[in-house]
This record gives sequence, structure tokens and C-alpha cells, in this order.
Amino acid sequence: QVQLVESGGGLVQPGGSLRLSCAASGSIFSIANMGWDRQAPGKQRELVAAITSGGSTKYADSVKDRFTISRDNAKNTVYLQMNSLKPEDTAVYYCNADVATMSSLIYQDYWGQGTQVTVSS
Repeated sequence: QVQLVESGGGLVQPGGSLRLSCAASGSIFSIANMGWDRQAPGKQRELVAAITSGGSTKYADSVKDRFTISRDNAKNTVYLQMNSLKPEDTAVYYCNADVATMSSLIYQDYWGQGTQVTVSS
């Protein structure tokens, strides 16, 4: 009923920038929190950034002052602007959203399929 589709990943040199997008579609009544997690090889998945429907944000300490999360509620889309990228930012990035559908009106957690970000020279 709800799909999250990410885009914008790729290969970038250290110090470079990338912008990830994640669009939610389907039978959506309302979206509460949206965010991004990441998982590097051999490591646990970790929260990168999150944003409420009102625009309040939180970040992992490792990305503060480098990454910016934003959302366009009219487009059901969340963005992650990543600047000053480091090799340790290399991971698969997953977007997530708490969505209430037209049929259930109960918020459930949905995830995208993931997009690879590789920071390497």
C-alpha cells in the first residue's frame, strides 16, 4: 500500500557532496516522522537523521554540521543533503517513514530499499 523509493546515491570523493531523496507513494493519509538510517559492511544499522512533521530534527553525532535533513510534506518526500563526506560515511542508506494509510489510519513504519553511498578517492 505504501512504497518508499530512494534516489541520489553514488560514488563521491572525500570532501564531496550528495543529496538523497526518498518519495513515499500509495494510499497515504498522513506521514509523521521521516528519517534516514545507514548500514556499513560489518556494522549495525544506525540512525543518521530524523525529522518530524513539524520540522524538528535530530542527527547522529557523527554527521552533525555536515548533513541536513529536510522534507516536503506536499510531495511526501524527505531529503538528506550530505556535505564534507568522509570514507566512513560509506554505507547503504535507508529512508523510513511513519505512515497512516487511508484504510487503517494507524501509523506504521515503512522502509525504502536502500541506496548505496560510497566515499572513496
